[in-house]
Amino acid sequence: MNTNVADIRIEDYDYPLPDERIAKHPLQERDKCKLLVRNPDGELSTRVFDELPGLLPSRSLLIYNNTRVINARLRFRKPGGGATIEIFCLEPVTPVDYAVSFASTDSCSWLCFVGNSKRWKSGGLDMTLDIDGMTVTLTATRESREGNASVISFSWDNSDVTFSQIISAAGEIPIPPYLNRDTEPSDSSDYQTVFSHIDGSVAAPTAGLHFTDAVLRDIDAAGMERRELTLHVGAGTFQPVKSDSIGEHDMHSEFIAVSRDLIMELAATDRPVIAVGTTSVRTLESLYHIGCLVSSGKWNGEVPQWYPYNADHPHLSRGEALSALTAWLDSTGSKTLLASTRIIIAPGYDFKIVNGIVTNFHQPKSTLLLLVSAFIGGDWRPMYDFALDGDYRFLSYGDASLLLR
Repeated sequence: MNTNVADIRIEDYDYPLPDERIAKHPLQERDKCKLLVRNPDGELSTRVFDELPGLLPSRSLLIYNNTRVINARLRFRKPGGGATIEIFCLEPVTPVDYAVSFASTDSCSWLCFVGNSKRWKSGGLDMTLDIDGMTVTLTATRESREGNASVISFSWDNSDVTFSQIISAAGEIPIPPYLNRDTEPSDSSDYQTVFSHIDGSVAAPTAGLHFTDAVLRDIDAAGMERRELTLHVGAGTFQPVKSDSIGEHDMHSEFIAVSRDLIMELAATDRPVIAVGTTSVRTLESLYHIGCLVSSGKWNGEVPQWYPYNADHPHLSRGEALSALTAWLDSTGSKTLLASTRIIIAPGYDFKIVNGIVTNFHQPKSTLLLLVSAFIGGDWRPMYDFALDGDYRFLSYGDASLLLR
């Protein structure tokens, strides 16, 4: 592993962020937020997000994350009006495929965080639901513990109802903890992007929250191309870096799905690739490294955290890596790549696919701030000082930036 990257001190990525600068709700008109534009020469300017189509490089290929946030937070009451036990669904265990799990009609199991866990010593927890006029009883049973999470088995007594319907009726949108407020009815729509349609995330790919149908039409009219991919955002996205250096930080794993057609297009395109959000960046850059792993005969389904910095990395061209990945998919008869990634993108990383990023303003001492710093290839502080001095709104419901190389 490149020791220069591993030795990066997270203290160097800290900045003061008063609570009043964290946007608690989005603007009523999503596309009227501020847009900080950072040009390749480092020049900074303030625009409005609905101007984005005219600010993107000519012939851009805009790629966004189509994941949809699920009602992942379920609240059960112990029998007899006892303690409230909160179950926060993280990722499916059985069946492990998201789509198959959501389509289950009798039972499934998920890896979950359990709140008030000490009050749930044994037995099942029940919840009675009304779904489309049908009375359904949902039961949760703790099967095992895995670190600070638990495998929870869910079962219900009506085979006409899917797990997708269950959590839609029983759960609530899990807004980020740093908003310091309870979920409100408006979050059900505010915390979804206009292009979300693949269930699976427990947090929104928030750069996409600024897009509206009008902005997308203007992007089309300007001669840009739009594509989508999937990364299901996990709760680990909020995990702070607690170690002094990032070499000691354990990056979380996230599920990705990308069509063979998009991978083949990326292998040959000469269009500037603009990623909407850090989730799209992580997915696109992971494709390159998966291709390198495939070509080396080392692909096992997940991109290791430090693989981009390893001395034995083959450093193929983008075309070579993505062509190898396409050929491997063809050999398996797969039209879609399903994989996981733990990739960490930090200063010293060599971007292979992404030429521009639309993103928000991220938490201090976060891996997302490391990614931004890596992309701009220099000091991130002038950009964040500009935003703080310019009264920008921060984090999930805050303002946006366009970063170009």
